[in-house]
Amino acid sequence: MKKILFLIIVSLFWACSPEELPNPYPCIDGSCDTFFEIDPLVSPGRYQDANGYWHVPYNGLRYFTIKGNIDQLDPKYVVNGVPLVETIFDSNYWVWINNIQFTVPLYSVLGYFTGGGFNTPIPIGNLTYTIPNMASIHPPMNIAGYQINRHQCLDCPYSSTLIGTRSKYTYTPKQQMYLDNEMVGDTAKVFVKTIFNTDTGESRSVEKEFKIIFE
Repeated sequence: MKKILFLIIVSLFWACSPEELPNPYPCIDGSCDTFFEIDPLVSPGRYQDANGYWHVPYNGLRYFTIKGNIDQLDPKYVVNGVPLVETIFDSNYWVWINNIQFTVPLYSVLGYFTGGGFNTPIPIGNLTYTIPNMASIHPPMNIAGYQINRHQCLDCPYSSTLIGTRSKYTYTPKQQMYLDNEMVGDTAKVFVKTIFNTDTGESRSVEKEFKIIFE
């Protein structure tokens, strides 16, 4: 009789136990977040003004650096000590033949390629080009460190996955961005997108934007 009562009590306790809920976010603290900055060691004197623009001085180096720290993943999203995180860097600032610089109002981290996208007219002197036109002549380079070549399909449904530079499997992503003296006086935007858990299951992304004036 005692054994029967014991089994009944245990079964009732088990039935009343709250079901363990899955972690709604892939990060340890439940809310994935990121911190990115323009590296002051590479660009001493950089500062952010009251309008939110970062002023980056040209100091003779051919680059400046965006570096960050991102929240850590829950252990179930870490495989053999490797966190399933990815950070993508992109910009609206391009460099072409003879160091010609230009900006276009689009970027690829969010896949803004449709409805005009890379076919936006770009006036260069007395001529007008689009990025596909330029790619057929000479690959234009994004200051984030990638190029668009003539063989790249910019109208393919998944072309956005091929664009941008990536830093994977690290909580301290870093990317060097191109900079030269002819960019002084120009403005640019740099976009950073971090994806927490790049495998199957619950994922989360966080986006940051830097508005920059080169001095």
